[in-house]
Amino acid sequence: MAAPTKLTYVQAPETSASLDWADLITLDLSKFDQPGGKEQLAQDLSRALEEIGFFYVKNHGLSLAEVDSQFALAKSVLSLSNEEKAPYRAALEQGDYNGWKPAGTRDLIPGVKDNFEIYNIPKFIPKHANRAHPEIVKQHWEEIERFSKHIHNHIVKKLLVIFAVALGLQDQDYFVNKHRYEENSGDHLRYMKYHSRSEEENQKLGGVWLKGHSDMGSLTLLFRQPVAALQVLTKDGTWKWVRPQTDALTVNIADALHFLTNGYLKSSIHRVVAPPKDQAHIDRLGVLYMVRIEDDTDLLPIEESPVLQQLNLIQEKTLDGDGKPVKAGEWVRQRVIKNLGSAKAESADNEVNEVEIVKGVKVNYYD
Repeated sequence: MAAPTKLTYVQAPETSASLDWADLITLDLSKFDQPGGKEQLAQDLSRALEEIGFFYVKNHGLSLAEVDSQFALAKSVLSLSNEEKAPYRAALEQGDYNGWKPAGTRDLIPGVKDNFEIYNIPKFIPKHANRAHPEIVKQHWEEIERFSKHIHNHIVKKLLVIFAVALGLQDQDYFVNKHRYEENSGDHLRYMKYHSRSEEENQKLGGVWLKGHSDMGSLTLLFRQPVAALQVLTKDGTWKWVRPQTDALTVNIADALHFLTNGYLKSSIHRVVAPPKDQAHIDRLGVLYMVRIEDDTDLLPIEESPVLQQLNLIQEKTLDGDGKPVKAGEWVRQRVIKNLGSAKAESADNEVNEVEIVKGVKVNYYD
């Protein structure tokens, strides 16, 4: 194999626009191993959950150079021609998101398709060992593996312990044991690019590039993204911008943890909109890590949690139309398949689009 190509990346300048930024809690992972640190972080998390379900994480153990190297890889992979990327297209129709998702697979409104493409690299386990990748990915394979495994071992595991403490669980590894790296789940490192749009297209879309939605796994970790476009739906029903942090990750809770806690851990609603005018010409590049609970997990409330018991959140269970618990892997698979459909179907008030994912279980998409 050829020696790795040396890659560099310079982040875009932040916007100078005055935006209504969300006020988000920051979890400092340097406290994790200190006496009482987990408990303090769990208290901080609980305050964050009262608001939105989005929060920042600092002191995560990855340097700015390591993160920017992944952005450089993302730019290189997604800058390949469509013909070069075509052999690695994800089997979206079968609910598999690994590999390349082209831009334009979905109609947003008649005549305007989505403008984002993705390249997903799954967990480094035997199941995926023979998956083909572009040469630039193979050249940097060991670096990508180190980066991905650091996220799982030194960030995700700590967050999962903090969630267990926040729920009052005696077993602080409760969630960790449902997110074992070697087991089947849809965890992946994601390179993502939103292509810039014309003013005409933005006007047709009302400035909304991706409707308000929840994520389908357990957690989403977003590395610093200086092009402002991410907004979160606050508890008072307003959209606020998520400000990029130089040395912190942005994290949001997703569907699996929402189901397991009956909404105590909120699957936050967020959307992507057109950037401010001073960034409108920039392709919005992203590096993310998607955390997914093990595929065979029943998405039922955790009866062992005294917090959920006190809040009466264990009585109500999410069951499919046949009265069976929804399995985590099937939930993800069906959401991927449904996401291929048209996004233009809406309710009578033109604000919420309700989509059935598995029989009897639905999610909403918000304008």
